[in-house]
Formats: sequence, C-alpha cells, structure tokens
Amino acid sequence: MSMNDPLGDMLTRIRNAQMRGKSTVRTPSSKLRAWVLDVLKNEGYIRGYEEVTTDAGHAELEIGLKYFDGTPVIRELSRVSKPGRRVYAGAKEIPQVRQGLGVSIVSTPQGVMSDAAARNANVGGEVLCQVF
Repeated sequence: MSMNDPLGDMLTRIRNAQMRGKSTVRTPSSKLRAWVLDVLKNEGYIRGYEEVTTDAGHAELEIGLKYFDGTPVIRELSRVSKPGRRVYAGAKEIPQVRQGLGVSIVSTPQGVMSDAAARNANVGGEVLCQVF
C-alpha cells in the first residue's frame, strides 16, 4: 500500500492484525492517526494506544486491539474519504453507520470526532472512515 494515505495504511494494519488475532499493532505516529485512535478508544473499539520509539528512533503508535469472546470488537473498518476522492459532509448529512450502531469518524474544524459528536456540535467536515 502506498503511503499517500497514512490513515488508510493504519486502518489496514489494524484489520490485518485482528485477522491474525494480535493483541497489539504498531503504526507510524502522526497527529491525525492519534486523533482517529482517540475516537476509536472513546467509542470502545480499541483498548487504547501509546506512543513508543523504535530502535531506529522513529515514533510509533502501539495500538491495543480489543476482542470479545475471541472475536475482534471492530467488525468493519473502512476508509471513506480517500486521497483521490475526498468525502465531505455537512452536519446534517454525516452518514449514520448501521442505524447508529457504528461510528463515522469526521475531521471537523473543531477536531476529529465521532459522527454523533459532530452532529451535536453542528459541524461537518471530512468523513475519514467508518467503524462497525
């Protein structure tokens, strides 16, 4: 996968690690990735994450994956807005995921937040990804 889409890369790493039943997965550190992880943690999809430094001195985020009865809590994790096709939505148009069972993560002028938080704050933005 090309690194034109660092966020898409992180989502893929999470999906792949879960398929293999890993308890943690690492991804290069960035503010955007950390903000998305904050939402995933607040919504209960991951155990959490911490910034770690590799032997080579690079900052990485180590993500604690979450399972319930051996099944990944995250069933689906999909990129919505892509580098080649950005997807923006106003506060009223932000898509609901599975009738509100899932979460859209939106990058708004007030920060990266869940679709519910964005609707409550009445702000729209770029729909980064959806998790269910």
